Amino acid sequence: MSAVLHPDRPAGLCGTEVPEGGQDARRGAIGGTLNRMGSARRHALVASARALVSATVLVVGYFLLPLDSAFTATTVLGLVGGIAVVALFLAWQIRQITRSPFPGLRAIEALAVTVPLVVLMFATAYCLMDHSAPDSFSEGLSRTDAMYFSMTVFSTVGFGDITARSQPARLLATMQMTVNLLLIGVAARLMVHAV
Repeated sequence: MSAVLHPDRPAGLCGTEVPEGGQDARRGAIGGTLNRMGSARRHALVASARALVSATVLVVGYFLLPLDSAFTATTVLGLVGGIAVVALFLAWQIRQITRSPFPGLRAIEALAVTVPLVVLMFATAYCLMDHSAPDSFSEGLSRTDAMYFSMTVFSTVGFGDITARSQPARLLATMQMTVNLLLIGVAARLMVHAV
């Protein structure tokens, strides 16, 4: 690419060279850069909106779900099936991340759906367990309490205000801790690698 000197400026000064084709080519190059930046912003807004809507739908669904049944072997099978679905969803998301023109946004969107899904699946199980065996936890769990307990287990904060007392409740909390470690350790690493 040869440079053409700008006719109004002395030679040798910084910024005096204009791409071949004159100012129109320079404006075209700047316009292309601005279009790409605008496209990136649009994608970021759309990804943020989709993540927010997905998380909101999951939380609203959790509060609308009829949770008046007992905690049974079917509940455990449903939870294991849900974890398998989350694993498949993550594998699909990782594949989509590698194909996306904005992989970082896609990874954030995937985590914004996966984390609430895992937290709410276990909150549902805790709620059902408390419904069928009220002494399973240190206090009775409402839906909000179950979500709060699930989130404290997920985030490893463990305030200690709600604790698992029965053996099945402790096994369920241990299962969530294991899933959390896999989600944070393995899935996040795969996502970062895909980005």
